[in-house]
Amino acid sequence: VQLQAYGGGLVQAGDSLRLSCAASVSTFSRYTLAWFRQAPGKDREFVAAIRYSGHTYYADSVKGRFAISRDNAKNTVYLQMNSLKPEDTAIYYCAADSSIILSSIRLAEQYTYWGQGTLVTVSS
Repeated sequence: VQLQAYGGGLVQAGDSLRLSCAASVSTFSRYTLAWFRQAPGKDREFVAAIRYSGHTYYADSVKGRFAISRDNAKNTVYLQMNSLKPEDTAIYYCAADSSIILSSIRLAEQYTYWGQGTLVTVSS
């Protein structure tokens, strides 16, 4: 499985941005997909996840501002980011796994496949 994330860039606080992550796998619909981010000097943190069922999960810090979605026909997962803040500045990574249990969905170490990351910079 290969994942390629794109869509990052430099925006101002309050702006919106949509990240995409394309996957090369025939059974894409069976995978749990997630977005994580890592700011300079900080650990990688969970942002959002979407299961094969379509159920979504969010970190408290982005709830109400970010939305994760998937298009199984395009093998792509999206992260719509609205009302961006300077503290959202980070490298954003997409991740995928076919056998994550719900209690582990926020744990980076549980995901087998990772994209290369795309940088999001939010200026104040």
